[in-house]
Amino acid sequence: MPRRLERRASAPSPEALVARVDQQLPGAISDDTVPTGFPSVDRILGGGLRRRDLVVLGGDVGSGKSALALGIALRVAQQGLGVAFFSGEMDEERLMERALAVEGRVAVDELRAAKLSDQTRAGVGGAAVRLRGLPLAILPLAAADFETLTARLDPLRQLGLIVVDYLQLVPTPAGTTRSTQDEDLALVLQRLKAQALERQVALLVVSQLSRFAVTRENARPNLDDFGHLGAIKQHADVALGIYREEMYHPGYGVEGATELLVLKNRNGPTGFVDLYFYRRWMRFEDMLDPDR
Repeated sequence: MPRRLERRASAPSPEALVARVDQQLPGAISDDTVPTGFPSVDRILGGGLRRRDLVVLGGDVGSGKSALALGIALRVAQQGLGVAFFSGEMDEERLMERALAVEGRVAVDELRAAKLSDQTRAGVGGAAVRLRGLPLAILPLAAADFETLTARLDPLRQLGLIVVDYLQLVPTPAGTTRSTQDEDLALVLQRLKAQALERQVALLVVSQLSRFAVTRENARPNLDDFGHLGAIKQHADVALGIYREEMYHPGYGVEGATELLVLKNRNGPTGFVDLYFYRRWMRFEDMLDPDR
């Protein structure tokens, strides 16, 4: 059985870091990088998500943030890296149903009603084969407290990525006596960052935008939209935002065209990449490097 990466007793010396860089082939992905499987996203993030980083993904209601989080989880697991997916809105059966739809390029309603053509049935069958045996653990987000929640990770081994969908449903630590939701969520973000450090994983958490105003002229998300007393500005290593123009200006732009904005990147550039959202399948693809 694969073994979970042990926590290192001490930080590597500067000389050890230089030696590691010297040994790494030009263009190769370092051991602490977790590629998302979306080439454009990986390029702007220097290869992908990094272990020990807290990554926050936010967007308006209906923008597809949960679908993108699941898409990243599936692509990471398909690379052989262990993924733990905490779901607050769907149980394991519903989430796997969504995964089959994403991978098989079929609408969830058609899958649920068994209204499949021979072509889509073949696609679903192939998706089932690809999903079988993936190192993907689907865990419930509901728990009595934060410690009970994170204890569910203890039996898992060789984790590269933890996904939390979504922040506002994460229970607070035991004994918390905070008075406002913003204070609670700020504390939860601190504890999630600690989990990323302790377990040596990239931790991706989906978040609602509590201060987003749909009526403003530019509806692209920004860091202030997250709210939570500025905790995401402070604690997140990477903050991502989803923007789909069709949601705010129907008839303009390309239907499904999506900007994934890098709003904060502690170790690299900010900017945006172009994705495409197949709403029927709840599937994202890279606009510049689409899936075959």
